[in-house]
Amino acid sequence: MTQTSNLNAEQSGQFKIGGDLSVTRLGFGAMRITGKGIWGEPEDHDESIRVLKRLPELGVDFIDTADSYGPYVSEYLIAEGLAPYSSGSVIATKGGLTRHGPDVWPPLGRPEYLRQCVLMSLRRLKIDQIPLWQLHRIDSKVPREEQFGVMKAMQQEGLIRHLGLSEVSVEEIKAAQQVFEVTTVQNLYNLVVRQSEDVLDYCEAQNIGFIPWFPLAGGNLAKPGGILDDLSKKYEATTSQLALAWVLKRSAVMLPIPGTSKVKHLEENVAAAAITLSDEDFNALSEQGKAEAAKQ
Repeated sequence: MTQTSNLNAEQSGQFKIGGDLSVTRLGFGAMRITGKGIWGEPEDHDESIRVLKRLPELGVDFIDTADSYGPYVSEYLIAEGLAPYSSGSVIATKGGLTRHGPDVWPPLGRPEYLRQCVLMSLRRLKIDQIPLWQLHRIDSKVPREEQFGVMKAMQQEGLIRHLGLSEVSVEEIKAAQQVFEVTTVQNLYNLVVRQSEDVLDYCEAQNIGFIPWFPLAGGNLAKPGGILDDLSKKYEATTSQLALAWVLKRSAVMLPIPGTSKVKHLEENVAAAAITLSDEDFNALSEQGKAEAAKQ
């Protein structure tokens, strides 16, 4: 299998969020360093801290979290493990969801609540400005212009450097662009979940960073006899590594954030940055991934 020595996420390339904030494209999603159901403390606190401390050693400088992860647990752990942050580290967080229990995520987009989200994230993360703050979901019960407006206001106040959105359509991105510069979009996307192709294409055209969450999935393609399983032998890599390599090759604006609470798994994910799929294999995966997506 792909070696985990001499690992460096920088092999995935660089992207400038908002045209001026450079990050290594292969980042880290900090949702999984919390408890079951993304609720409470992690099962192994010390291992979660080891994961976070390993990130800069592996060249990972883009960390994506949210105040709802735990809630709050992920942000506290990031500060515990990494503050004061090394030069170049970019901590992105999100707000706009409330938590009432494991796996429960109701949105709340009232402007005063979104402001509270930002102020408390600043405190928990131990930073003076959030490099990238993303609206976790647009709340359908609150006029979206009000949600966009307070985001712009907080950016103008210097609380936030760049603004992004999560789980949105092209139309919603365009609506937000009337109020502020949308620098990132975070939607569910992977080899076999492709309903956001139009959003990705729009982001590519606008040079908006596209952050695919759940990027490692391979579905039936990873099963014995599937194309990922076959290619894993050719590339001496795991099926998850190949699925991640495909995501990275799909677009230059792609910023995948695979997450884990184990150092070993983190190293396996970073090893995917060194995999260069041939155009033939990439195209074959693309076609079979589309076919698989069409069955869903």
